[in-house]
Amino acid sequence: MRRVAVVVVTFNSAPLLEELIASLPDGLAGLEWELVIADNGSSDGTIDCARALFPAVTVVETGGNLGYSAGINAGVAAAARHDAVLVLNPDVRLAAGCGVALMDALDGQGVGVAVPQLTDGAGRLIWSMRREPTLLRGLGEALAGATRAGRSAVFGEVVSSAVDYESVRDVDWAEGSTQLISTRCWAEVGEWDPSWFLFSEETDFGLRVRDAGLRTRFVPTARAVHLEGPSGTHPGLRALLLCNRVRLVAMRRGRPAGCAFWVLTVTRETIRIVTGRAGTVLALRALVTPGLLFGARGPEWVAAAARGARGGSRTRRI
Repeated sequence: MRRVAVVVVTFNSAPLLEELIASLPDGLAGLEWELVIADNGSSDGTIDCARALFPAVTVVETGGNLGYSAGINAGVAAAARHDAVLVLNPDVRLAAGCGVALMDALDGQGVGVAVPQLTDGAGRLIWSMRREPTLLRGLGEALAGATRAGRSAVFGEVVSSAVDYESVRDVDWAEGSTQLISTRCWAEVGEWDPSWFLFSEETDFGLRVRDAGLRTRFVPTARAVHLEGPSGTHPGLRALLLCNRVRLVAMRRGRPAGCAFWVLTVTRETIRIVTGRAGTVLALRALVTPGLLFGARGPEWVAAAARGARGGSRTRRI
């Protein structure tokens, strides 16, 4: 029987664990699995809660709030032998049969990562598929917004046409809350990059999967609920999200492209502030701070704001 290491990264996540763990037996029916929780320094009893709910859990204490990628890496390192790693946010709930559907997708030629169709707590479809960030897509989002621009493969990063979520398809990368990664993919691509702390880490990993000649496959018959959180509105988290997107483009496409993407991002955030949407002055301030593009994380005070808000757990909505 195929074996899955379920790796959950937690940070003060005690209230979320009961429903997550309750969803695992049906969600992973037909598979052997173990639960590994990598805890990023919780102070709310998360570890005790996990052990009470699931005594067989393997708990890895990372020793501090190290971020989502570092937590994933620590959890995978502590897992027993497995055929695939299921990365989960603590606010995910698997639907029955989700695991087998994702595992079957990994049998496809060249498939390294499989991701499910996600809905939010109210049952609404989440736009979880993404295209690689480019200048044209940055321009499209600045002028038309992410949802409208996403209906075009040329001008949008977010795949935002409902019809695209009705069939199996390969994508550049996908939202990082729920991903099944084959051991072959993990061996060839390597660990998640912990320097991101939070945001763009799944973009970086997904694009490295593609660079290695492997595929990220969206599987609509695999279903999960992601409750999500407030990253689109919390100023510190939004600032870090935007800073890391600029940094990612600069790293992958070079300094000139990074500078141009920065201009587009600043323009978009300014428009959002002026029109009263979810833009923030803190995010704009972070974007114009010298040294952003090629710093380790952007301004350290932005990373600190994000740590204080949500820590290393990816409960967020963009």
